[in-house]
Parts: sequence; structure tokens; C-alpha cells
Amino acid sequence: MDPEFDDADDDTVATVTPLPTATLRTDPRRTARVERVRMSGQQRREQLLNVGRKLFAEKGFEAVSVEEIAAKAGVSKPVVYEHFGGKEGLYAVLVDREMTYLLASIADALGDANEPGTPHANARTLLERAGMALFDYIDRYPDGFRILVRDTPAVRDPEAQSETRGGTFAGLLVDVAARVDDLLATQFRAHKLNPKWAPLYSQMLIGMVAQTGQWWLDVRKPKKEEVVAHLVNLAWNGLHNLEAKPPAVVSRKG
Repeated sequence: MDPEFDDADDDTVATVTPLPTATLRTDPRRTARVERVRMSGQQRREQLLNVGRKLFAEKGFEAVSVEEIAAKAGVSKPVVYEHFGGKEGLYAVLVDREMTYLLASIADALGDANEPGTPHANARTLLERAGMALFDYIDRYPDGFRILVRDTPAVRDPEAQSETRGGTFAGLLVDVAARVDDLLATQFRAHKLNPKWAPLYSQMLIGMVAQTGQWWLDVRKPKKEEVVAHLVNLAWNGLHNLEAKPPAVVSRKG
């Protein structure tokens, strides 16, 4: 019998703690107890996702093969195909989970801004909350963030809770910025500024925070609370002194 196929239905390998939902996470820094047991289909799926997350974060999508995923998980290639149809399907599920989790974290941080009957946080507090939500995610789930910030192929998870775009991180920033648009538009109107520019400023703000997050992921200094404080300092003082009609920049012609 071909050894590549002789354990296609064998679900006996090391266990890992499954993720009950897309927004409930198992801390990857915790070491799971390893023992030989028969896994359920859901446990196998979660194990493959955990293996794939680490490999994709370290090497990127193109450098990882189905053979490597299977070998790291201790199963044959057909098991990977059975659960995900290939590495593209596994990758798409990972991307959707990470995007869903991060967006939910930011939405929770900004949640009371649109809740009727609750006191609204001021704009500076909302900036601080959004910044900390992103940096908390980077700190706790660095592999997930590394997957999101890589240049990625256009993949689609049929079970996805949100659309998965090619160029994942750019797509993520669009989603996050969209959540900030309404908040900024409200503040613009309150300060007699044209709210039509709110989408532009939300893109700039989110881009600034995300780019700083990529840098901090590798250096981890200073503390994330200090980084967010300086980000908010720059963003808030810039927003606080916005000109209603900034003069156009004149391009220099050679």
C-alpha cells in the first residue's frame, strides 16, 4: 500500500485545544499536552489550522507545501485535502479567522460610540482604545498578525464570515477604516469641518497605526502602552488643529 495514503482516515496524533468560535482564541504560547489519542474531525481541523498558522507566519504562503503541513501535523497529505481541499483552503480559513477576530476586537473597543443610551467616549479616548486593541492583538497573536501583513494571494473561504481579499492587509485596513469613518464624521461636524473628508482621514489614521504595529512586532520596544500613547499624541494633536481648508500643495515642475 502506498504509504502516502495508508493513513488517510487515521485520526491518531497529538491533540491541541480547539477554537470554539472564530473570535475565541487559544493562546498559542501555551503548550498543549501531547498524547496519542483518536481525534474528532473538529479537533483534527483545529490541529491543522494551528500547524498551518505557524508555518505560514514563518515562511509565507508560497513557501509552505501541503507535504510540510501534513508532516508537521503527523498525518498524510489526504487528511489535509479532506479537511481543506489543499493549502489554499486552509490558508483562507486562517485569514478569515484572524481578520474576524481583529475586527471584533476593534469593534468592541469602539462599541459604545454608537450604543444608544450610553455615554459616548470622547474622540481621544476612542483613538486610544482602537490603538490598544490593535497592539493587544499583535502582542498576543503575532503569528496571526504576520499572516495578515504578508502579501497574500486572492483566496476565498466558503465558510468565511467576511470577504477575504487579495492583499489581505490592505483589505483589513479598509474594513477597519470604514468603522472609524462615522466616528470621525461626527467629530468633523462638531468642529465645523467638512465631514466628506472623514474617510480620507480614517484611512490615514489606521494606516499610521498599522504601519507602526508592523515595526513594533519585531522590536517590542518601548512598551505597547507607550507606543499607543505617542501615536495618539501625534494623531490627536494633528486632528485637534486641523485647518478647515488646507492650502493645496503646488507640485514642482522640472
